[in-house]
Amino acid sequence: MKAALDCLSALAQPTRLEVFRMLVAAGPDGVAAGDIAQRLGVPPATLSFHLKELEVAGLVVARRASRQIFYAAAYRRMSAMLVFLTEDCCAGRPEVCTELVDRLSASRRVLAGSARPASPRRDTIVTRGGGKTSLRPKPTRSRRASERRGEP
Repeated sequence: MKAALDCLSALAQPTRLEVFRMLVAAGPDGVAAGDIAQRLGVPPATLSFHLKELEVAGLVVARRASRQIFYAAAYRRMSAMLVFLTEDCCAGRPEVCTELVDRLSASRRVLAGSARPASPRRDTIVTRGGGKTSLRPKPTRSRRASERRGEP
């Protein structure tokens, strides 16, 4: 819980959120600190403060290359944060999360380089206990009857 609070606190500041989003988009190679400052129009000293806050929260990692410091998003920490925020999602109503699941499924296909259509199982999420929950609404009695008759 403390790690989640640290991450959320770090991202609750507009400049840090903008920096983090830039680093997420940049990929694992990251961006040089000077380039971040230039792109965002942030003074280097101010940027240094914000990068340190993101680093302390575990959201970014720094690596030195010659005279430059490159910063990259800590993707595992970001993923863990997203899981933490959504693992108990929907209060037993998984259809509430349909848009999130669809977006994540589409992102996975793009990242995997797959142009194939979405799998028919994309409407199923795995719960924390390892069980599966369908995102399709359960048919009501009247809906089941109309489906048996072949009506939409």
